[in-house]
Amino acid sequence: MADLRVKGLITFLYYEDLEKATRFYEKVMGFELAIDQGWSKIYRIMNGSYIGLVDEKHGYHKASPTKPVVICLNVFDVEAWYSYLEEKGVDTLNKPTYSKELKIRAFLLLDPEGYLIEIQESI
Repeated sequence: MADLRVKGLITFLYYEDLEKATRFYEKVMGFELAIDQGWSKIYRIMNGSYIGLVDEKHGYHKASPTKPVVICLNVFDVEAWYSYLEEKGVDTLNKPTYSKELKIRAFLLLDPEGYLIEIQESI
């Protein structure tokens, strides 16, 4: 019988300035570089979950000013993430807020080229 299990998931984002994006995801977000393909960098967020940063000059897509994607990180401590990012000098779009309807505390920020990142904690 064929093995159809999935080992992981990579979401690829396309950048005009790959170096700037690389610095942000390594130095600010603290993600581990799992695979370096030169014009594509794949970072482990957690076991089986990855984000890929691609230089638009080589990738399948081009970077676009419209970013209809949200990278949502479900974390254990949203306040700790907020404090950590403040210490790193990252401007966030808001402070952690509670959504009774969604049962989460969350805040938002933008990466260097405008991809929206939501840091959320299930309550």
